[in-house]
Amino acid sequence: MNVFDMPEINDAIKKSIKEMGFEEPSPIQEKAIPVALEGNDMIGQAQTGTGKTAAFGIPLMNEMKQEKHVQALVLTPTRELAIQVAGELQKLSKHQQIRTLPVYGGQSIGQQIKALKRGVEVVIGTPGRVQDHLRRKTLKLDQVKTVVLDEADEMLDMGFIEDIETILKQVNEERQTLLFSATMPPPIQKLSKRYMTNPKTVSISKGEVAAPSIEQQYYKVLERNKMEALSRIIDSRDPDLAILFCRTKKGVAELTESLQARGYMAEGLHGDLTQSQRDAVMKKFRDGHIQFLVATDVAARGLDVNNVTHVVNYDIPQDPESYVHRIGRTGRAGNTGEAITLVTPREMKHLRAIEKELKSNIPSKTVPTVEEVMEKQQEMWRQQVTAMIDNETDTSMFENIASEMLEKYDAQTVVQALLKMNFASDESSQAMETTTKQFGDTGASKGMVRFFVNVGKNVNLTPKVVIEEVSNAVGISAKDIGKIDIFDNFMFMEVPTDVAPFVYEGLPHTRINGAKVNLEPAKPRPNKKK
Repeated sequence: MNVFDMPEINDAIKKSIKEMGFEEPSPIQEKAIPVALEGNDMIGQAQTGTGKTAAFGIPLMNEMKQEKHVQALVLTPTRELAIQVAGELQKLSKHQQIRTLPVYGGQSIGQQIKALKRGVEVVIGTPGRVQDHLRRKTLKLDQVKTVVLDEADEMLDMGFIEDIETILKQVNEERQTLLFSATMPPPIQKLSKRYMTNPKTVSISKGEVAAPSIEQQYYKVLERNKMEALSRIIDSRDPDLAILFCRTKKGVAELTESLQARGYMAEGLHGDLTQSQRDAVMKKFRDGHIQFLVATDVAARGLDVNNVTHVVNYDIPQDPESYVHRIGRTGRAGNTGEAITLVTPREMKHLRAIEKELKSNIPSKTVPTVEEVMEKQQEMWRQQVTAMIDNETDTSMFENIASEMLEKYDAQTVVQALLKMNFASDESSQAMETTTKQFGDTGASKGMVRFFVNVGKNVNLTPKVVIEEVSNAVGISAKDIGKIDIFDNFMFMEVPTDVAPFVYEGLPHTRINGAKVNLEPAKPRPNKKK
């Protein structure tokens, strides 16, 4: 049984779950919700992006009564997470008239005090601001039934562990405690033993969602060439149905507009859509009336479409769990699927973190050339025309114009002209070749670009360190790094012309031996022979 349909969950919550677009539970939701609904204390090992808010939010809101006192407390490490969790819980309680209140520093405490006096059932807050309210006696926790410690290891790293203990001592002892943490360092284990009663542990393994039927690959692209690279990749693949992931709602809107402008059948899915708008977009996608669904992680949460052939990470996800959940949208119901990730030089560190967490290397591929894409499209066009002729499709409406053209020109010329029209390359199709950074004469060896870099022996650089750090940071082969000259406070480094734009774009966003890097194309050597 789908855990969202469990009889223990009240109808008001089920209605909210449906309106929020949850169609199938994520692994952590599937494991955590039944345990929490039983009233057990629970430790959940999961990170942001795994759907953990609903994993504790559904059981928590299910127990709420419309009474003007605090029945649940959720502690989060940051104000951003407090706001995010509060928004999610508000949506879950839409049909219950339960009041939620985020409390955090940086917002008027007076405003929060007024809201608490009016009465709220759920408080979501950062440890520091919750402590402020407890000291002022504007927040009482003696009737709390559930406490959630969200991202406990993050709160530990930020020095909140003592605050958490102080808060827990003031909470009603007859309570349920739910602790979520990506890792379980000794202080968190100690905290759980001291303040939890026989907690049950639920966790998700990294490989649980990454199906073996999903072929993974990444393409290294420059930021300014992402749209052109995407067009070539999807033109060479011709997906049946694809989900394209962006990091933000703005990114979804911009990518959707760009795809539509290029003639692709694409629609965006983001949190600002009404439920009816969302349903309409999803129906078009399921029915195949649109080929590309552009979405954020939040908007795509709970999507269940079995015949998605491709997932494209237009923006690389921030953490490995999000990556696993994104690519799990394809390769379902026994089908094979393809997961494609576009990676800019500054994002290589995110890719390496994903590979490290998954304990596997994601293969790199080269963006198809214009010629390769054209060849693929021409073959597809040939098949479509052949099928139309073989199936004796009615084309009589074009008889007159065909006769006129064939009277004036021979058949070969007409067909070639039609092909030229169909595959005419607009200016953007050459964009990746023509927008490559023109570095000019940098005094480098033939086929190379020479860069001036603002660090040298002052940060203990050696050629070996430079090669290792640069290749890892920018995602180029160590063999691609040519001559290196290291001086006291700077160095010169040569790389091949084709990878120079990746170095130029990616290196300023990293550090070498802990030092912030700036670089610029070197000036030609004064004595260089022409």
